[in-house]
Amino acid sequence: MSSSHAQTNGALPHEPEKATLEGRNKVLAFWLFLGGEAVLFGTLFATFLALRNQTNEGPTANELFQLPMTAAMTLILLVSSLTSVFAVQAMHRHKVAALRVWLMVTVLLGLCFLGGEIYEFYEYVHAEKFGMTTSAFSSAFYTLVGFHGAHVAFGVLWISILIGQLYKKNLTVVTAPKVYVSAMYWHFIDVVWVFIFTVVYLLGKVG
Repeated sequence: MSSSHAQTNGALPHEPEKATLEGRNKVLAFWLFLGGEAVLFGTLFATFLALRNQTNEGPTANELFQLPMTAAMTLILLVSSLTSVFAVQAMHRHKVAALRVWLMVTVLLGLCFLGGEIYEFYEYVHAEKFGMTTSAFSSAFYTLVGFHGAHVAFGVLWISILIGQLYKKNLTVVTAPKVYVSAMYWHFIDVVWVFIFTVVYLLGKVG
């Protein structure tokens, strides 16, 4: 039996991402990184709230936003968070094939979300004449939502690379922490989007 086969069929501990000191340090360091990201997004949210009524006679949030579309995008991203949970559960059960599949589904859902966001931005710019420099509101909106979209794009690329590594190197105590922290990252950007949906879109429609 090959060593890689043994590693994925009982030789690994239940939580292989924490099996080594290096793996535990990666998880801890990533929590610190996410803390910094939370502060950064908090700053962007505060800026948006301060500028959301500065429309410079351009389109307002109530005129622009279509809640059914953004609600669908929210659902897609929340489901992708669930599939990343399934991926980690498969990793803990040492089911590498299932792990790869759930990561692929997460990537596909992330791409669907990005497609919806690109379409949304295209409609705002070309149909509503709502560009980055239209008003202080538009600048704050595109900075916050676009910055989150860039994080989603990075997450999609990151997880795609991990899928390739899982095909090449299989599941080990080296690859497991990478999968785990990528799931942490994905949950983080999902939570940020829930706040964006609430603060930007829902408040924009009702107030």
